[in-house]
Amino acid sequence: MRLDPLVPTLRGYRRSWLGPDLVAGLTLVAIAVPEQMATARLANMPALTGLYAFIAGSVMFALVGTHGQISVGADSTIAPVFAAGVGAVVAVGTPAYAHLVTFSALLVGVVLIVVGCSRLGWIADFLSAPVVTGILAGLSVEIAVRQLPAGLGIKGGGTTTADRLRTVFDQLHDLNGWTVSVTVTVVAVALVGAAIDRRIPGPLLGLAVSIGAVIVLGLKSHGVLTVGAVHATVPAFGVSSLHLEDVRRIWVPALTVAFICVVQTATTAQTSSTDSAPPDSLNRDLIGVGAGNLLAGLTGSFPVNASPPRTAAVATAGGRTQLSGLVAAATALGVLALATGLLSDLPQATLAAILIFVATRLFHAGELRRIWHFDHFEFALAAITAAVVAFAGIEQGVVVAILLALAQRTRLAARPRDAVLGREPGTDHWIPPDVGRTVESVPGVVVYLLYAPLWYGNAGFVVTRIRQALSGAPDPVRAFVLDSNGISDIDYTAARALGRLASDLRAKGIGIGVARASHLVHHDLAHSGLLEAIGPTSLFASVEDAVEALDAR
Repeated sequence: MRLDPLVPTLRGYRRSWLGPDLVAGLTLVAIAVPEQMATARLANMPALTGLYAFIAGSVMFALVGTHGQISVGADSTIAPVFAAGVGAVVAVGTPAYAHLVTFSALLVGVVLIVVGCSRLGWIADFLSAPVVTGILAGLSVEIAVRQLPAGLGIKGGGTTTADRLRTVFDQLHDLNGWTVSVTVTVVAVALVGAAIDRRIPGPLLGLAVSIGAVIVLGLKSHGVLTVGAVHATVPAFGVSSLHLEDVRRIWVPALTVAFICVVQTATTAQTSSTDSAPPDSLNRDLIGVGAGNLLAGLTGSFPVNASPPRTAAVATAGGRTQLSGLVAAATALGVLALATGLLSDLPQATLAAILIFVATRLFHAGELRRIWHFDHFEFALAAITAAVVAFAGIEQGVVVAILLALAQRTRLAARPRDAVLGREPGTDHWIPPDVGRTVESVPGVVVYLLYAPLWYGNAGFVVTRIRQALSGAPDPVRAFVLDSNGISDIDYTAARALGRLASDLRAKGIGIGVARASHLVHHDLAHSGLLEAIGPTSLFASVEDAVEALDAR
């Protein structure tokens, strides 16, 4: 695909946008600094690598991406995925672990760039809204459970969510009251700030308060663990060594992360309040996220992703272009250069609290309620996805979710909705009886409407439903009309089944008509031989025309 010039969101820049962009950039960095450090902890990487990831993602997306408000950086949605995938093959905290995490960022970047250049962004459509809601809910549970030991000041343990919860309950008698106080305070500050205005950097305020409490109250002597000495160094650019064996060991989590990035970038782009996006903008944005992953990998960091919460914060602050992201990246770079000495007194419970706060933002209870009221099956789909992600893993959850969603779509297509129509009194309109208006039946006439294509998976079901409608009619049937307005196509198997039904009806003296057939359905009827079987004069522009003609015959 052809790429437009770099930094496309700055083309046609207006002076009036500068102030809002600067404010949005400072708001973004205030939110991002503590969140990115906490996400690095979730990835089992040094805290400052989270800031490297944020800078890399922000700069590269600003250069390539088309949406002015999207924020790219370390993300709590994907961090547990690659952390678990890499941790399954090498020990956490070892040079080999850091090497594979960095390599996974490169691999994710390559995949996303290939997807974007190949215009394959449509694969995001394979996860429905309930499935995405379920994935986020499961991740929120998994993230919160992982942070409980640090937030309670206990040792923790376990390899699964269930094991971790069991271990936490077994060790509750060892919890540290001061650590719990830090955790509760930071979570409360973050929640209150978000409730008042999402532009308020609650996590940053909580971070500052907790560092001050450690210094003033001497919390280290009370058993509150801190991050310790943090040394800011310029990241080495490049990769140490690459082997095919590395690809073999981490390709599954890397592909999973890439797929989540595609879905989350598409979701973030759809929900951001930017002006009308240019054509093919999603694929260009995927290339931008992929480039951010490449730079993150080349600077010793870890995979990055588009962030809906940070993007929403930029939009709320009035940001218009990616200048806000560049301002945030430059400010984060200044933090790395000047303020890392303050981080030695940062309680580990603060980072855990920030991640617990992030987890609460991933659990969309309101959306789950709306799904429940809309359709119980789709709610069950979201609930099952959440449970599998939380207690088995996100790879398993994504696979189960896709299979269940496809199974649900197949079930609906195989057992489609239908209706026996009635005529609205005093009109020539034939409508379903459950639309809230009075209908009347015409003695001896059955009008059947199908809301689905006719294919081999539902042909037998549809024929059975038609036979039931005919046998259940209050008067002897002399005319049957198939309203094909809801039928998009008919395959060969379904045409054969309808042909056999037409032969049976003709043998019983029942006239047959097809109303409101599209040119596609007409094509399928003609090429399958069904049109010849029922008679070319059996096609009608409306149901009323069909009823009148069959009645006259």
